[in-house]
Amino acid sequence: MHTKARGNIAEERACEYLRSQGCRIIDRNVYNRFGEIDIIAFKENVLHFVEVKSGMTYESAVNNITKSKLQKLTRTIHTYQQQKKLDTDYCIDALIVSDAGIEWIENITL
Repeated sequence: MHTKARGNIAEERACEYLRSQGCRIIDRNVYNRFGEIDIIAFKENVLHFVEVKSGMTYESAVNNITKSKLQKLTRTIHTYQQQKKLDTDYCIDALIVSDAGIEWIENITL
């Protein structure tokens, strides 16, 4: 399966999972000049900016989250917040989608 197709399937599974955990999906695949936000979800008065990573194993998926990727994501989020005039609590999460299942890692920047 092609990488893009695998990524699309992983994002669909991620959205289903987040909904099952009580999240409301606000937006998906938000682009600006700094990068892309895979999923923006809302739960308990907190915006969750979710980076979805897929891989054959948990380790291969989590190893795709690099310091550089987090820096780009942070700039992308700040630009999104300014454009939408948002002033709400938020966190950056990772959702690892692998053959073994789905793992939600909240607040990965701590």
